[in-house]
Amino acid sequence: MKVAALVAGMVAGADSIDDMALLRHGGMKKTFQGCYAPSTLGSFLRAFTFGHVKQLDAVASRLLISLARNAPLFGTSSGEDFIFVDVDDTIIEVHGYLKQGSGYGYSGVRGLNAVLATASREDTAPVIIGQRLRKGAANSARGAKKFVTEALGTLQRTTTAGPVLCRFDSAYYGHPAVSAALAGGADVSVTVPMNPAVRRAITAIDADAWTPIQYTNAVYDEESQAWVSAAEVAEIPFTAFSSRKKSERIPGRLVVRRIPELNPKAGQDQPTLFDTHRFHAFFTTVKAATLDTVAADKVHRKHARIEQVNADLKDSALAHLPSGKFAANSAWLVAAVMAYNLTRTAGILAQGMFAKARTGTIRTKPINVPARIASSARRQRLHLPDAWPWQTEWENLFTATHAPPQAA
Repeated sequence: MKVAALVAGMVAGADSIDDMALLRHGGMKKTFQGCYAPSTLGSFLRAFTFGHVKQLDAVASRLLISLARNAPLFGTSSGEDFIFVDVDDTIIEVHGYLKQGSGYGYSGVRGLNAVLATASREDTAPVIIGQRLRKGAANSARGAKKFVTEALGTLQRTTTAGPVLCRFDSAYYGHPAVSAALAGGADVSVTVPMNPAVRRAITAIDADAWTPIQYTNAVYDEESQAWVSAAEVAEIPFTAFSSRKKSERIPGRLVVRRIPELNPKAGQDQPTLFDTHRFHAFFTTVKAATLDTVAADKVHRKHARIEQVNADLKDSALAHLPSGKFAANSAWLVAAVMAYNLTRTAGILAQGMFAKARTGTIRTKPINVPARIASSARRQRLHLPDAWPWQTEWENLFTATHAPPQAA
């Protein structure tokens, strides 16, 4: 009941222990049971240990599996379109030195490191299939092998059909993460750092192999501080981790995108003698017959959608990590993920504009309903607003969650 109360508070917009008081305001006690005081929920979280957090991880996994059985979280599949599993970590900023595990990570701010795995199709909003809280100074790829294995295991138990493609950034370019994805039956698409082997492969690409591409929307390039709307892509066969023993080497394709290096000093009177480029490469095990060079590059760049999930969580329950105890904050992260997936499912069942909306939009419209509770003939009635813009979506959600029980 206390875990359910925490999740319910987060679905309603709570981002701290004190905010859980919203479960007890107005007529909430007349409609819901188990409206705990914030202090009770805070004491409950602080009693967690590492083992309790792992048990709660299992609860979150089973909740997602149950939600997938009752709502089309991954849309309709032809059995051939990819399910994209994106893995990335983010720093949740904290203040003060009493937060266990806090430290300065790659972002330069003091915080704790949360790693997430999301799953989605091309036309569906992502749901979270794995989560873990780590100390702030943790390396991004720490524990990646086990984390990827568990995330793919959760996805398999949802019995969602279709090939799986794991997308990583360069922090996860290592044998543990890539081999775990392949062992889980997925392909990989991972950004590679510019090491000597990659540079040699890029040099070996034929000059006529480059294919121009045009971005749908211009992309802001941080290094040149300019908007880039065009680039060129090419590929070459590549064996990853060639320094390891033969059984651990992974063959695939190295897809390279190059962008012209803009010279601010060059002008019409004295142009550069030859063009120079900056290269961005990623390694993929997807066959060229399934995704050609241009399509593979386009698919890999959409790994950035996980950043929207990070921003969504930080705009809701992960705006704060409320406790000084690391295990309590780990449990808070798991509850936040359950609240996210539950809200995402509500948006899908409501249909309309909420199928892909941010959880904040779903929360403020069909969830936080401006209603009035009245008692009549010993029965409680919920009076909803007249001419409410989201009446249809709310009724869709109510019908889906309160349908007559199925036959035995």
